[in-house]
Amino acid sequence: MNMKKSKVLTTAALVLTLALAGCSSKEKEEKSAEAAEPSTTVTVYSAGPDGLAANIQEAFEQQTGIKVEMFQGTTGKILSRLEAEKNNPVADVVVLASVASMDGLKAADQLQSYKEAKNADKINAEWSDAEGYYYGYSASALGIVYNTKNAAEAPKEWADLAQPQWQNKINIPDPSLSGSAVDFLFGYTEADGTAWNTMEQWKSNGLQVNGANKEALDAVITGEKDITIAGVDYMAYKAKASGEPVDIVYPASGTVVSPRAVAIMKESKHVDAAQAYVDFLLSDEGQALVAEAYLLPGNEAIAVKDRATLDEIPQLEVKWQGAEQKQVDVLTKFIELFR
Repeated sequence: MNMKKSKVLTTAALVLTLALAGCSSKEKEEKSAEAAEPSTTVTVYSAGPDGLAANIQEAFEQQTGIKVEMFQGTTGKILSRLEAEKNNPVADVVVLASVASMDGLKAADQLQSYKEAKNADKINAEWSDAEGYYYGYSASALGIVYNTKNAAEAPKEWADLAQPQWQNKINIPDPSLSGSAVDFLFGYTEADGTAWNTMEQWKSNGLQVNGANKEALDAVITGEKDITIAGVDYMAYKAKASGEPVDIVYPASGTVVSPRAVAIMKESKHVDAAQAYVDFLLSDEGQALVAEAYLLPGNEAIAVKDRATLDEIPQLEVKWQGAEQKQVDVLTKFIELFR
């Protein structure tokens, strides 16, 4: 090969190398620019309430222009779906009706921290994670929901429901379907040493385990049952406001306030949109929507609507962090008792 031809080939090789390098650099710049572009969608798995989730979605989409892909189900169904999708995660944000279950996701390293969330300092610290992995944006209190036509006088205490006048007239949401019912069983048995004995008396008095929260409440609305034990209060208040013959009491000995939490999944593909969704839930506008749904807002400065305030509800002291396994044990014992 002559010298001239060798120089031509060397120059050609150099040009090709630089061209390839330029392409590579351009591709990196394009990918970097692509990654910096704001997300236009966010996938949310939400354990209701259905009306609230829809109102939040509509308001969030209008405010941000980000489209929400929503899956709604019970806490149990959402956890099952997350497990099924573990190798190919889909959800960006998860909203559960049980802080203990959310704490379990944190322990399993499935969440990411968002300590910089806007208004985080206004949200109830006892319902939230100190490291910012989840926030208790709302809560419901679990009480005794009764049919006002059938019950001449409302029961006042949990133990009252073992009395003969309530025989075969009481139900409880199935804790294998309801996260709030599991919260109630856990809190009640942790705080009251006689709780299991009382539940055995309920069983002897004909307590029926009656589907999820809605099914249990519907049985009281129709008059099929007189009482729902561990009824979700926001559902009772909403039914009452619609003219249904129901009301709710909270035993003076105390009840369980069950926080509902929001978190960002560790494998989220749209972190910026997920953070925006959390910010909206914690904002005054998001918290006002929570109050309109008869739930207790995470921000106590937000006024509630036609319902008891948090400080008006006698509460059992419950520690939610690290409670998931204890809840599983309580659920197992309850199922064995009512098998």
